[in-house]
Amino acid sequence: MEKSVQTDFFRKQKWGFLLLAALLLAIYFGAAGYVEFDLWRSLPAIPESFVWLFKNFVPTETSLAYLPLIAEKLLETILMAVAATMSATVMAFLVAVLGSREIGLNPLTKAFGRIVASFFRNIPIVVWGMILLLSFKQSELTGYLAITFTTFGYLTRSFMETIDEVAGSTIEALKATGATYFQIIFQGVLPMAAGQLISWVLFLIENNIRDATLVGILTGTGIGFLFDMYYKKFQYDVVGLITLLIVIGVVLLELISNQLRRVIL
Repeated sequence: MEKSVQTDFFRKQKWGFLLLAALLLAIYFGAAGYVEFDLWRSLPAIPESFVWLFKNFVPTETSLAYLPLIAEKLLETILMAVAATMSATVMAFLVAVLGSREIGLNPLTKAFGRIVASFFRNIPIVVWGMILLLSFKQSELTGYLAITFTTFGYLTRSFMETIDEVAGSTIEALKATGATYFQIIFQGVLPMAAGQLISWVLFLIENNIRDATLVGILTGTGIGFLFDMYYKKFQYDVVGLITLLIVIGVVLLELISNQLRRVIL
């Protein structure tokens, strides 16, 4: 009897997997046919593309003359990303406390916090950049606000989930001792959740440095502006140097961030 049940279970699992695979293939071929994309024709061009990439994007002695300018703009981009992340962190924590299921003030603030988080989180950073360009034109403020708004939505949601996860038993224990609302938050919930909250902030700093490059192309600032300018001038060796420095900068910051996480957590 048990063998029969197991056989039926695995048979259903197999047919479910086959149906899912068939559905995904149907979606792929339908979408590819609609946009007239031919995978088999594209595959031979991939090796040629990489050959062209390595021929043209390798930094040369000429491109090294631009190194001080590139380093300056990269530092500017990193600092803007860090500043925007920290601004968003403060706002996100306040809204997350209000919107938390465990420590929110009332059902109205809880609903408000979650609606705000969903709104800001679901608008891509490129869309924010384009919207803000209409008001603030091409400036560092536009990039700063675009990164801040996107980060605010993401961190608010992450902070709320983290607080709700660690707050339950802590709140009950503190309430039993007669602790006030602010004592519960700052002496109970926040110390327990601090490690995870800081981890989210460090992750967003890494992510925002990459996004700041893209935003810089739109706003005409930072390393993204240099990338776009030299790319349009067909100075691919300079673009290759810019890309290399961005990769090195992001990797170094990720190593520092991982080290900080080990210390904190």
